[in-house]
Parts: sequence; C-alpha cells; structure tokens
Amino acid sequence: MTDRGTEYCGKPENHAYQLYLGIENIDHSRTKANSPQTNGICERFHKTMQDECYNIIFRKKIYNSLEDLQIDVDHWLRSYNESRPHSGKYCYGKTPMQTFLDSKHIAFQKNISNIKTETDISFNFVDSSVS
Repeated sequence: MTDRGTEYCGKPENHAYQLYLGIENIDHSRTKANSPQTNGICERFHKTMQDECYNIIFRKKIYNSLEDLQIDVDHWLRSYNESRPHSGKYCYGKTPMQTFLDSKHIAFQKNISNIKTETDISFNFVDSSVS
C-alpha cells in the first residue's frame, strides 16, 4: 500500500514504478483520497523513517554516492522489519517479518499463488548493536 503521491501513480507504459509492478504482476493498492485515516499508516512510516533513519545517518556521515546511502537505508529497513517489534493493528508486538511468516498459511488457504515459501526467503537479520 502506498499513498497517492505522484511517485507511485501513473500510466504503466510511462511510469517506472507502475511498469515495475506490472512486470512483476504485483497489485498496487493505494490509500483512499482525502482520507487521513487510511493514509495514517503510510504517513507514520514516513515520519518514523525520517526521524529514526535519515535524521540520524545524515548527522553521522557525508555520503559520496547514492549507493553508499542506499546501503545504510537498507540496513535500517532490515532492522525495522526484522528486529524490532511493532505494536500496530496487524503485528501485535511481533516484527513485520514474523507477522508476514505467520500469515502465509492464510494466503495459501485463500489460493493466492506464487507466494514464496519460508525456505525461499533469505534472512539478513541485522545485529542492532553494530552501527
């Protein structure tokens, strides 16, 4: 799910994000227009990423390339999804990765095809004590 920003929406034939989703056969769901309740999850993630990732990493070093920045953002994102529990509507104190793995059986029951099995998922757990 994304918000309705122009970086996520457009005609698949000339919008890079929509083209990628089409090639990968991924359904794109967006928040409802003018509905802060449904946009809250996306906006909260943006704020968390700004406060806990960008505001911190830009104080620690100067990046010489986008690739170097991407490495640190990926490190933070893995930690966010795989190491820290979330207390939201769906996670109930588990990590998003745990929530995903725990819910896969429901997807199979609903006949969702082409979902990866646990053995197909590579785990790159982050040691939070390493900066």
